Amino acid sequence: MRHGYRPVLGLFLLVMVILMVGCTPSEGGTQGGDSSAAGSRGSALDQILERGSIRVGTTGDYFLSFIDPETGERAGFEIELVQMLAEDLDIEVEWVQTDWANLISGIAAGKYDITGAASYNMGRARSAGYTNPVLDYGTVPLVLAARVGEFSTWEDVNSGNVTVAVRQGTSFEDLSRVIAPEAQITAIASPATEYQEVLTGKADLALTSSIDAANLVSQYPQLAIPDLPARVRTPIGMLTPRGDFTLINFLNTWIASQEYSGALEELRQRWNL
Repeated sequence: MRHGYRPVLGLFLLVMVILMVGCTPSEGGTQGGDSSAAGSRGSALDQILERGSIRVGTTGDYFLSFIDPETGERAGFEIELVQMLAEDLDIEVEWVQTDWANLISGIAAGKYDITGAASYNMGRARSAGYTNPVLDYGTVPLVLAARVGEFSTWEDVNSGNVTVAVRQGTSFEDLSRVIAPEAQITAIASPATEYQEVLTGKADLALTSSIDAANLVSQYPQLAIPDLPARVRTPIGMLTPRGDFTLINFLNTWIASQEYSGALEELRQRWNL
């Protein structure tokens, strides 16, 4: 549902685009690394506006970004967020399929201008820029409902007798070695999923986001989330080309405007986030 503040917001963003396109990033900036690479070819924002479309890398394999089985269309918080951005810029969206293992290399190679929602991760931040957060989540274990009583503490997760499945290339692959260093970690490459390893008994549990876990439990009654406090609250933002401060500043301005208008909170609530 669109609101009356959109026309005013659109005019505000248009003014911001005009101002930002002509701006040169300061040498003191730190977000996303060295700006020389972006500066040599101009900001992706210039290219987006000239092209009339924004290319967005998305995995399409989790609750924030998925293919609706009934309509065959892309759906989720991440998808609607980008569509809101495109509407305010009066441009089209070009979805570019990627996977978690190649998310960073795709943006570094210029296959897409931004990604959808991606967890903050210092490894990623060395090779790409991040926008301000649009969401955050905690890390939780996902187990068979019949075994939920076996995991009453995080010490039960961090055991050499426990096999932990994580999605390869995601932040959980790194977090698993911090949260459960004693456990046996198995990284699952897409299109296979970590929760399928639990369902088939190949893993004792999966580590995933509180958002994904809640959605999966509603789909698969044989899965459950142990009654443990979520670990490592993690912000989520869009990934951008490394050092493209013009694009990052513009996106951050847009995100802030969505927060203050209430549109971003409305979107979170619509997706029960």
